[in-house]
Amino acid sequence: MRYFILGAGSWGCTIAQLLKENGHDVLLWAHTNELAQKLNTSKTMPHIDANLDVYVTSDISIGKEFDVIVIATPTQFIRNVLKMIDYKPSIVLNLSKGIEIATGKRISEIVHEILGCEYAILSGPSHAEEVAKKLPTAVVVAGSNAEVFQKEFSNEYFRVYTHDDVTGIELAGALKNVIAIAAGIVDGLGGWDNAKAALITRGLYEMIKFGMHFDANPLTFMGLAGLGDLVVTCNSKHSRNRRYGEMLTKEFDPINLLQASKEVVEGAYTCKAIIENYGHKFDLPIMKEVYEVIYNKKSPLESIKSLMNRTLKVEMEEVKKWLEKNLKD
Repeated sequence: MRYFILGAGSWGCTIAQLLKENGHDVLLWAHTNELAQKLNTSKTMPHIDANLDVYVTSDISIGKEFDVIVIATPTQFIRNVLKMIDYKPSIVLNLSKGIEIATGKRISEIVHEILGCEYAILSGPSHAEEVAKKLPTAVVVAGSNAEVFQKEFSNEYFRVYTHDDVTGIELAGALKNVIAIAAGIVDGLGGWDNAKAALITRGLYEMIKFGMHFDANPLTFMGLAGLGDLVVTCNSKHSRNRRYGEMLTKEFDPINLLQASKEVVEGAYTCKAIIENYGHKFDLPIMKEVYEVIYNKKSPLESIKSLMNRTLKVEMEEVKKWLEKNLKD
């Protein structure tokens, strides 16, 4: 199939190059003519030391000539970008991870609202820096034409599994970025191993609990899009979310840090979307404390104290109830 990729950042460029090397017709779209010209001239990916052998355009109307529209745009800009499309695509494949702040909607909901077309999502532990270097990576794809995308994306270094839980994969990819900011805070405070292990584990549970309210399968969060992506994002040197959390312990202004970042820190915006749209409905202690640190400038140490002094609980209580109800056999 022919792929038109919306977004010429590091991930969009990496996937474009992968698809071209897999033998597919690919075109990248950049949001400005200046960026398109820069990439066409340099032939290198932004923020990554890797070659880019894919043509870049700033004319979004060309997309109607392609079979698949691929979203690789920061979440908060997706709605406006899709509104620029004046035709109905056959299918949209989403690579982005996040929740819209203004509405609390997932990307699939935005796509269906604006374009009304078929939808699929590809997600998992896949830092562009390593995929661009052709290091072994495994991801998951769900939604329409999942088996086709599995075959067309897979190669000797990029392995794709299929899945049937679009909602779970969307939420896992979005929420893990918030937990990664918290993991970065732990790293910045001293790299406490016990605390970080507990944070990742309880963060995963928080992700699962939230997803269950939207009929996501809890087991989805145990796979590549959930646990896999959570582990890499909480620990990798490439993780901008983890790195941002670490910087929050250095007395930088959280909002100024976001504005100064050359790459979008999706977790900070997802955190705002989750807490401001759903925080009053669900018990999300870790995400609420990340929100407090970023948007209300609460001390990271005070946030950790708040988490440690919460009412004592039974571990994994809600998930246990779900498993007992749904997996009796």
